[in-house]
Amino acid sequence: EVQLVETGGGLVQPGGSLRLSCAASGFTFSTVAMSWVRQAPGKGLEWVSSINFSGRTTTYADSVKGRFTISRDNDKNMLYLQMNSLKPDDTAVYYCEYGGGRGQGTQVTVSS
Repeated sequence: EVQLVETGGGLVQPGGSLRLSCAASGFTFSTVAMSWVRQAPGKGLEWVSSINFSGRTTTYADSVKGRFTISRDNDKNMLYLQMNSLKPDDTAVYYCEYGGGRGQGTQVTVSS
């Protein structure tokens, strides 16, 4: 059974940083691409970033490029999202995604 568990969200002031983590199990993590997506209040899902199986190739939405960094640790079956220079528009529930499935998400709120 595929399981994805996101942690690391919270309340942060504009300009602050957070690091999200996603613990993956139930599949061969080291062989698949992974993504982060988010859903802001009252809006649909928005793709944020993806990383290939090895971690060598990453892509970002224009809205987060230069501020967010996706990474993975295949030895630990972990996916990460380092978020810097956070803005109120980054407020959302963040999910890690694989094969169309997501975890329960972690809430990120950017507010002064």
